[in-house]
Amino acid sequence: MTANGWLQIALFSVVVIALTSPFGGYITRVVNGERTLFSPVLRPVERGLYALCGVRESEEQNWLAYAFAMLVFSLAGFLILYLLQRVQGLLPFNPQGQSNIEASSSLNTAISFVTNTNWQSYVPETTMSYLTQMAGLTVHNFVSAAAGIAMAIAVIRGFARRTTKTIGNFWVDLTRITLYILLPISIVVALIFVWQGMPQNLGAYTEATTLDGAKQVIAQGPVASQEVIKIMGTNGGGFFNANSAHPFENPTPLTNFIQLGLIFSIGAALTNVLGRMVGDQRQGWAIFAVMGILYLVGTTTAYWAESAGNPAFAHFNVDQHASTASPGGNMEGKEVRFGIANSALFTTVTTDTSCGAVNNMHDSLTPLGGMVPLVNIMLGEIIFGGVGSGLYGMLGFAIVAVFIAGLMVGRTPEYLGKKLEAKEVKMAILAILSLPFSILIGTAIATVNVNGLAGIANGGPHGFTEILYAFVSSTGNNGSAFAGIGANTLFYNTMLSAAMFIGRFIFVVPLLAVAGSLAGKKILAPSAGTFPTTGPLFVGLLVGVIVIVGGLTYFPAVSLGPVVEQVAMNHGVLYAGP
Repeated sequence: MTANGWLQIALFSVVVIALTSPFGGYITRVVNGERTLFSPVLRPVERGLYALCGVRESEEQNWLAYAFAMLVFSLAGFLILYLLQRVQGLLPFNPQGQSNIEASSSLNTAISFVTNTNWQSYVPETTMSYLTQMAGLTVHNFVSAAAGIAMAIAVIRGFARRTTKTIGNFWVDLTRITLYILLPISIVVALIFVWQGMPQNLGAYTEATTLDGAKQVIAQGPVASQEVIKIMGTNGGGFFNANSAHPFENPTPLTNFIQLGLIFSIGAALTNVLGRMVGDQRQGWAIFAVMGILYLVGTTTAYWAESAGNPAFAHFNVDQHASTASPGGNMEGKEVRFGIANSALFTTVTTDTSCGAVNNMHDSLTPLGGMVPLVNIMLGEIIFGGVGSGLYGMLGFAIVAVFIAGLMVGRTPEYLGKKLEAKEVKMAILAILSLPFSILIGTAIATVNVNGLAGIANGGPHGFTEILYAFVSSTGNNGSAFAGIGANTLFYNTMLSAAMFIGRFIFVVPLLAVAGSLAGKKILAPSAGTFPTTGPLFVGLLVGVIVIVGGLTYFPAVSLGPVVEQVAMNHGVLYAGP
């Protein structure tokens, strides 16, 4: 660890804090239908879309109608993307002549991008045509992100409103978020990315001759336009297989820093939206503090573990009769352009959210370094989280935390002025438990199935971690991989598709039910017995509940993987093949 590395981490953290309030204020104005800087240009477009689609802007929905609209929209998107992949060989904008994509891979990819997971079991530059990348994947990067933000806003409305049956209109929220938030930022940042060296074209791949006379095919295409929304929308699916480690997707330290900021920007800002909409910004900053603490713990652990490196490569001190840490730390699987500090930071940030983009290979991290992204996703992608999913997941844990506090003092729990009864607590618990149900059962099936074991590239605990990470990443709608597992098989395409479905829809529908229930309740005035939810006590309680309820569930699985591997590595035992 170096002072320069810590300075870069500190600078990033300060920028995130500085952006949270102003960006949160802008998002609040957008979702409330207030006038913004872009209204003169985009308001006519917005009205035109409503007229074209038959949407009544002033007509709101109850939670069932809101959830149904979201599910119908997702189903339509899934079917269109699946069909596009199956016939891409017959369609234009395919200069490399990419063939139609196999059924199970098309199924997995369609569910992946609809659920904002963007898990990629294929090699993009040798599989997807430009049309599929643009009209399929990039479009879903926008709309799946907008849908996630819309659901978070709906849950916030449940806490903010009183004695009403409605929580907004899904179609209106989806349209405004896409038009006023995602699209303008994407256009501006895409131009910056092109300036920094990202390709943005529709030409055929370039054939080059190397210095020794060999032929090399250099893939390119409409990269910059997809890159910005892949990052900001916490989608993560790369235009290239190497993702944000590829020089065309992440050419300079500036683009790397911008990408890091974009990944956190919306998730952090939504905490401020929560505070503004419930009328007390301290509530939002309390949630931000919880997320910030967990983020700093993860970043510190990853940076320390990767800086320490592998003892197998340590120097032996003859005078001291002892080995020292490997010089330079663990640089395996990392870009020298970014080094250990920016790799550890990117690893933590991308798995604190549901982004899944990587600028280094997680499979090459040290065991404890690899445990950080694994645990980040296991907690439910609530540390700033995916666009929307982080906040509504965190609010689920907040409900459980105040319920536990209520049990301690013998009072009915209250949060943000709403009395929490059995229905809300049960729905929150159902959402939280759906994640370990998918992760642990899926991993168990894969580890005793010959088709599941056939995909791993390593033996021992590292091979187990590769399988575990696949189900964790899919269920958490993250999309990153340990890169040591061959997942483009019928078994994994099917199993991971089911995991992604559970992680997106089985998780959010109960929380929308909570929002609908809370919207119909009165807002209670604070009393002497009200548990304060803006101070250090609540922050500490919520962190504890997340670690105990969300973390200890997976302790046996983590022990069998990264923990055992770290102990073995410290004793000189390494694992190569399966």
